[in-house]
Amino acid sequence: MLKKDLILRNPLRLMGHEAEDILPEGGFGAVLARAGVGKTALLVQLALNSLLRNKNVLHISLDDPVSKVCLWYEEVFRNIGNQYNVKQIDQLWEAILPHRFIMTFKIEGFSVPRLEERLTDLTEQSIFFPQMVLIDGLPFDETVRNTLSDLKTLAKNYSMHVWFAVRTHRHEKPGPDGMPAPLLRVADLFEVAIQLQPVEKEIHVRALKGGTALSDHPALLLDPSTMLINLGNSTT
Repeated sequence: MLKKDLILRNPLRLMGHEAEDILPEGGFGAVLARAGVGKTALLVQLALNSLLRNKNVLHISLDDPVSKVCLWYEEVFRNIGNQYNVKQIDQLWEAILPHRFIMTFKIEGFSVPRLEERLTDLTEQSIFFPQMVLIDGLPFDETVRNTLSDLKTLAKNYSMHVWFAVRTHRHEKPGPDGMPAPLLRVADLFEVAIQLQPVEKEIHVRALKGGTALSDHPALLLDPSTMLINLGNSTT
């Protein structure tokens, strides 16, 4: 019941459906923001929402070591526990931990064939069968389309959906539809795109593509102090 309560209270439900993933199998989602705004924190909350539903999550970091990724999860989960005054937080943490697997690569050493090789090792030995994948640190440069196309095939073959942290830059102009520059050339490969946009002291969570129309719901904000998603008081 505790897991279900946390799932129902999660504002991220407003981007998808109550009992379903925001993304379909084989689908791609992007979390876009400038450096330091909260991309990893939002990815971790998406992951925790799946972990609470007993879904297997593979977190791939191209920037940080396993220890730092673990700290992200622990900090965000503790903040969720504090926000909802969860008494059995330690037991709940131990219950969801087996559903998470962290994998790291150096950026120059990451490739889809290498990832597929490691996935094969995990699945053939029945160690881990990922249903959701997070990729943090992939450069969205002029060569990324080939990598994403191969990842799309891999995701469909493994019945996974994939979320990416995508760094934007202040000096880059968005496209005519407001899509940030790093996603312009590959937006057709993504079902969902979510932008974290600082507005004065608030960080607004905006759906640029896919998901439930957030205009029908209260605004979603990322709290800079806890890095948790909360409901805002307006729809701006």
